[in-house]
Formats: sequence, structure tokens, C-alpha cells
Amino acid sequence: MADQIQRFIFDRADVRGEIAQLDAAYRQIIGRSEQSPAVQQLMGEGLVAAALLAATLKYPSALTLQLQSTGPLSLLLIQVGSDGTMRAMARTRGEVPANARLDEQASQGTLAITIEPEDGGERYQGIVDLSGGSLAAALEHYFAESEQLPTHVWLSADPERAAGLLLQRLPGPDGGPARDEDAWERAGQLAATVTGAELRELSADAVLHRLFHEEDIRLFEPSPLRFGCRCSRQRVADMLRSLGADELRETLAEQGQIQVHCDFCNEPYRFDAVDVEALCVDPTTRAAPSDTSH
Repeated sequence: MADQIQRFIFDRADVRGEIAQLDAAYRQIIGRSEQSPAVQQLMGEGLVAAALLAATLKYPSALTLQLQSTGPLSLLLIQVGSDGTMRAMARTRGEVPANARLDEQASQGTLAITIEPEDGGERYQGIVDLSGGSLAAALEHYFAESEQLPTHVWLSADPERAAGLLLQRLPGPDGGPARDEDAWERAGQLAATVTGAELRELSADAVLHRLFHEEDIRLFEPSPLRFGCRCSRQRVADMLRSLGADELRETLAEQGQIQVHCDFCNEPYRFDAVDVEALCVDPTTRAAPSDTSH
């Protein structure tokens, strides 16, 4: 198994698809958090969902999938870059029930999908509810409402791997009728026979052969997916500086040092007394270089 996304199209029909599979990258991400198996499964589904969404974008963009609710799963946040780097975090209030509907795990929840073009173009956000009972159903609703594109999504995750399949009906050439009127329904019926274990354990080629061996399928070059966090000591320092000198010195006096863990990768950043004093210095008050010769 490889950490990658495989795009494909039906050569004689207006249908496209993607298979996203996560192996080592998924274990690396969930291994950095202390979450229950139920939450890890949701993180896995969210990671492949975000990868599938990002692969449908026309231009290089950063995509954020954010689920918020008043239920046991209060927050699920997934970020994927156009270079395939991804990270995830989750917050809970109480135990998240396993094998339950998503609208029970995240009651009164909403799913926000934010797209930020890397060229600085206009930011886009779409929001859907979780009434469909699963993350896959929420994504299908998102495409129907925001993109007006009929879409089927299948997601699966276990403690070792996560995978997903997306099928999408495209407009006919130049907006005309579809080249194969029955292809969309046929593709959906065939894809619906896939199991979660097959998605997770078979290669993308094997899954496509199992489902669509009687169709003319064209594969694109697979794109790698990997864990990558954007945290840094400088970013943490900037955050601490925004708290103000009084709060920083008070925290230092109480704890002896200030320690911050990244919510995504759990990397620790420690600041001792010397570091804190450096943060407390207003850069605008630092002495300018002397003109005196030595």
C-alpha cells in the first residue's frame, strides 16, 4: 500500500473518479494524538475525504475540512495542501460512541469546507449539516448543493489504514448531452459493491479492475500523500508574544518554564526564562546600532 491518490476517468463516458489510500502517513498522524479508536477512525475518514476533495480542485489550493458540533466530537480539523501534505486534530467532550451515526457523535454539527488558492485568489467556504449520518453523506450533500455535480463517496478507516473512493458525473461535452447516458448509473452500481476492506487493503489498480474491468478507464499519474505540519518555534513564539509580557512572566513564575504542544503533531516547544524575556522585549524599543567607531 502507498500513501497516494489515484485519479481516473471513463474514456467513453462523462464520469471521473479518485481513490485515496493512506497507510504509513495515517498511522503517523493518529500516532501523534491520544484519541480513542472511534475518533481515530473519524480522523482517518476525514483525511481521505479532504484528499479526495483537494484532488477535484482546478488550481493549487490549501483545503481545510472543519467539523464542529455540540456533541461528544466537538471539533475535527483536517488540512491538506496541494503538495499532498496533510495533518489532523480532534477535540472531544466525553466519550465518542463507536459505530454510531455521525450526527450522534457530533450532534447539531456542521461541516465547513474552506478552499484557499495558493496564488492569493479569493477564499471560498461551503457549509453543510451532518443530517446524512456519515461524513461521506455530508460530502455528497456538499457537492450537490455547492458544485451541482452528482457525486458518490465511500470512506473507510481502521487502526492501520484509511481509504476512500469518489465518483463524479461530469457535464457532457460543451454542455451537451452525456456521451453514455447509462454510464453514471452503471458506475454507481458497480462502485457500491466495494467493501471497506477492499478499499483499504487492495491497491488502487486492483480496486479499479475489480469494479470496472468492463469499462474503458484511463489512469493518471498518482499523487503522493504525506504527513506534514506547519508548526514552528517561530510561530509559537509569535503566538506567545501576543499574550503580553505580564501574562508570560506570570506563567513562567508559576511553572518554571512555558511549554506549548502543537495540537496537530504534538511537538513540544519549551521556553525558559531567557527565552521569555526575549519575547517580552518590544522590537521597536531595541537600541539602534551605534555610529560610534571602535
